[in-house]
Amino acid sequence: MSIIIPANTLATGGFEVANSARFNNPSSDYLNKSFGNGNRKTFTISAWVKRSNIAGVDPIFSRYTADSDAGFLGLYINSNAKLNFTGWNTVYITTNRLFRDLSAWYHIVLAVDTTQSTNTNRWKLYINGVQETSFATAAYPNQNTDLAINQNVAHMVGRYSGNYLAGYMSEVVFIDGLALAPDQFGEFDEDSGIWKPIDVSGLTFGTNGFYLNFQTSAELGDDVSGNTNDFTENNLTAVDQSTDTCTNNFSTFNGTLKQMSTMVLTEGNLQGATSSSHEAFFGSFFSSIGVTTGKWYAEFKCTGNANRVYVGISNNLEEDVHGSTTVGGKKAFTFAYKGNGWAYYGADGKIAHTNSDTFLSYGAALSNNDIVGVALDLDELEIYFSINGSFQNSGDPTSGSSQTGGVVTAGGAALTTGANSGTYYFCVSDNDQSTVCTVQANFGSPIHSISSGNADGNGFGNFEYAVPSGYLALCTKNLAENG
Repeated sequence: MSIIIPANTLATGGFEVANSARFNNPSSDYLNKSFGNGNRKTFTISAWVKRSNIAGVDPIFSRYTADSDAGFLGLYINSNAKLNFTGWNTVYITTNRLFRDLSAWYHIVLAVDTTQSTNTNRWKLYINGVQETSFATAAYPNQNTDLAINQNVAHMVGRYSGNYLAGYMSEVVFIDGLALAPDQFGEFDEDSGIWKPIDVSGLTFGTNGFYLNFQTSAELGDDVSGNTNDFTENNLTAVDQSTDTCTNNFSTFNGTLKQMSTMVLTEGNLQGATSSSHEAFFGSFFSSIGVTTGKWYAEFKCTGNANRVYVGISNNLEEDVHGSTTVGGKKAFTFAYKGNGWAYYGADGKIAHTNSDTFLSYGAALSNNDIVGVALDLDELEIYFSINGSFQNSGDPTSGSSQTGGVVTAGGAALTTGANSGTYYFCVSDNDQSTVCTVQANFGSPIHSISSGNADGNGFGNFEYAVPSGYLALCTKNLAENG
């Protein structure tokens, strides 16, 4: 199976992380709390982070009250995709390493102990269990310096100043009074060698220490360390609890592959919108994980101008996959402008294939807030589309080789697999540059409320409608099983 393999999530066995919190930059999501006085010389910050935007500033943890606050302290990824640890007028750390993989979970541990006599021991940074040694900037505080932390002022997760995290965090831990090594938070898998989390509940957290595991959806700032150092949620709600974690990584839209700057991804790269001013071309959003074998299911909620949306799959993942070619009296769906792809067209429920002049009659037109289910069978080379749980064209995704009501059965070119077929990605596209089309993807960890709740046969995913038997959510646990 040819896939994009997100880091840290293909290890098997051991401790499983149930939830993360999804932070959306445009809605200014963050957590905050003011502490009493604690240890200002010795502490450890540990967090698993999955970014959604390469160009943005992604705060992890800060002590911040105002831009003029001389007590500022922050750990964040800067706009150049480098990790910074910064105090007031002092940059302690800037890595040479770039944090640009938007499909990966990174484990970041910063251990600080200014009581150390050797200056280079006063802070240590670890990424995925390995100490970082290559820095663009490396400055060290004087011995026994009290840093701007553990005071009765605001401490924040996911924010500093006017910067807000765009992405996910899980297993966020603060240790007050100890500088710990990464093996207190994770371990290397004995079979794969992949760095993975371990149970941290038995650690000594210290007076102001906390452990955020995000398992209480109504209180994402709930501290489960035993200290009850609960954080206040700002713009974070129950729907921001996610099952996309450092032990099971779900697909999102591909945040690094957008044809035009006017295409916008938000909500952890699960909501894609095109702008009414986006050139004379039509752009596409692709899933961050692709597949070549197996049976896969995803849902797409069309929340804006559903009649202009194409929903489907493509085996082409080039950055210039866009165009304005008119075929069959309609604009060609752009993610199949090159390559082999199929799409359900919202205006009339017809099926488009690559740049064919024929649009195949298949199902009903879409209305706003309709949910399109896509069942992709790469074993029998068939695609099935549903609207609000009802498979169109009398389709039966479980019909196997009989292929009842699938897209290929309706006519046109077939799906192909093998060396020349490439990898298939779920995709959405728009049809009209004069309108704003908005689609929310659900690969198993949705951003919209689910009224029913349906998992796949392996117990993964949370879908509005029943997952056809044998079809799976697009996540790394299922990818490992189908590898």
